[in-house]
Amino acid sequence: MNNQKTTTLLLFLLMCTMGSAQNDDNEYITFNDRKNVVHGVYLGLSTYFGEIEGEDTYIGGLKVAYVANRQFEVGFMGNVLYSRQNIFNPRTNNNDDIVAIYGGIHLEPILFGKKRVSLSFPVLIGGGGVGYVDHNAVVNDENVDLDDDDIDAVFVLEPGMNVLFNISRFVQLEAGFRYRMSSKIELAQSPVNRLNGFSGGIGVKLGVFNMGRNRYKKQLD
Repeated sequence: MNNQKTTTLLLFLLMCTMGSAQNDDNEYITFNDRKNVVHGVYLGLSTYFGEIEGEDTYIGGLKVAYVANRQFEVGFMGNVLYSRQNIFNPRTNNNDDIVAIYGGIHLEPILFGKKRVSLSFPVLIGGGGVGYVDHNAVVNDENVDLDDDDIDAVFVLEPGMNVLFNISRFVQLEAGFRYRMSSKIELAQSPVNRLNGFSGGIGVKLGVFNMGRNRYKKQLD
């Protein structure tokens, strides 16, 4: 008899709890903003390796960009390029390497941006300066002096393709390749006419790629 009373009491309490929870749910409405535009910003670092005229070339990059709805990036990017050309310079009687600093607008359409792994097609449109430095001075970590005759301005267009790995809301890794195209180098007795060449490498992006909460509740009046 006591068991029946206890069971009846438990059932009554359970029904009251369920009814109260249902009433609470009816007092709220759930919003889902996942179809809205999601914003993001980040700072990126990258390192690439390639060739110019068959010689080893190293590129380090820094970029800052805005990400719209995980589908398109726009920002600014700057690169430092060093190529071990070891070219004899008759003016200085030194063997010289190429150094270039260039940057510009960074654009990057993204496919499958909401997936864990996505695909993108970055392009850099800009310009900078290119010059020759003493190979031995670079190897021996000595001060490098550049004359006006050793520096020229260049236009650079650098399209590529990246595989993006969305590690978290704040971290993204990238790996891919680029093809760099430049205007002609107008330097006296320069055997290298352009900075054209493939390069491949990796990078990391640190920032916020999914600003805002996806779901929230609002109490009804």
